[in-house]
Amino acid sequence: MNIYHYPSSAAAKRLRAITNRKVGAGQKQEAQVRRILNRIQREGDAALIEYANRFDSPALTAAGIRVTESEYREAFQRVDSHFMDSFNRAINHIRIFHQRQKPNSWVDMDRPGVITGQLVHPVDVAGIYVPGGKGGKTPLVSSVIMGAVPASIAGVPRIIMTTPAGPDGTVNPCLLVAARQAGVHDVYKVGSAWAIGAMAFGTKTVDRCDVIVGPGNVYVTLAKKLVSGVVGIDMIAGPSEILIVADDSARPDFAAADMLSQAEHDAMASAMLVTPSLSLAQQVRYELTIQLEKLDRKEIAQEALSRFSAMFVTPDMKTAIHIANQIAPEHLELLVDHPMEWVGNIRNAGAVFAGAFTPEPVGDYIAGPNHVLPTAGSARFSSALSVENFIKRTSLIHYSRAAFLEDAVHIERLAEIEGLGAHARSVSIRRSDR
Repeated sequence: MNIYHYPSSAAAKRLRAITNRKVGAGQKQEAQVRRILNRIQREGDAALIEYANRFDSPALTAAGIRVTESEYREAFQRVDSHFMDSFNRAINHIRIFHQRQKPNSWVDMDRPGVITGQLVHPVDVAGIYVPGGKGGKTPLVSSVIMGAVPASIAGVPRIIMTTPAGPDGTVNPCLLVAARQAGVHDVYKVGSAWAIGAMAFGTKTVDRCDVIVGPGNVYVTLAKKLVSGVVGIDMIAGPSEILIVADDSARPDFAAADMLSQAEHDAMASAMLVTPSLSLAQQVRYELTIQLEKLDRKEIAQEALSRFSAMFVTPDMKTAIHIANQIAPEHLELLVDHPMEWVGNIRNAGAVFAGAFTPEPVGDYIAGPNHVLPTAGSARFSSALSVENFIKRTSLIHYSRAAFLEDAVHIERLAEIEGLGAHARSVSIRRSDR
């Protein structure tokens, strides 16, 4: 991995290459996903089961799409106490954090004869998508929790989850236990773009949802993009990324380990170090070569480091923070002395991890905040998945006759300026009715 001195033309070029990377979805893939969604909308369960049989579970039938109570009972018998200890600790922290996000309805009656306010309601049905994870061998339990817990806290009356079954037609027991404990009402054994289509349009078996959230591959991402507007979605997620701002107090082995924790996700992932210390950058580069050899996902991480990662040496910490705010990374670590003194300078980041003992995986699994975060610079204008993704706000307005007459002439004037005569008439007809 190269080290760039910032500012320089070489550093600027490298930054552009990293921040402009896109998910490799072309017109051909989008056309494929459109065809899948159209078939699900037209044919429902028949198309759904055809895709599931072809790509995931050859023997699955329409009658077997929905997970049964006996499957849940068997799942609880199969998971061990160590898993349950860790799971319960994680879900407890995540529930406590998300409880603080829950908004309330409110009314204001400060103006005589006028009531204004906001009514807060949950959506009726929420859909959580959970990827298969190597055919169910690496169950993404954290994705279940991060999607279902805020939906449950929002008060969504029905929460469903889709995830592909393995070749034998089963779902990993850890996923089923997590779903039941996190508040999911039903799990359906379908995945990829056809699962998104089923939740967006509904089938005889799968509920039509109002909101769909959760991570996935390029086909899932494209499907969510295409159904957005028919349903609400959390975000169009890009490849994972981490940016570490570090000073000379940082341990090089910590920084390297944290960079690799994101590089192993996928070949499009990005891991960056920004520091005023050339010596630290050189030591981190050395540590990366040592630690990379120990990874099971070495090839993926190595490609991510070479394609979309870099180290930048800046004149000072102020410049390092400036770069971080420009990039607006998904994950931003502050491996600096007295990190809380710098937190207030961070304006654009999905999540900030402050201090040497707050590596990014703490946020992935157990700290409490949601790990579904804006990527590809979208932290400049968007936020983590939260309770608010599962609610709607409805405005409330009431005028007494006296209050209406006080504002009527102003409403008419503004409507006439905009050339909307019927708007003005809607007011004037009431003014004349005295």
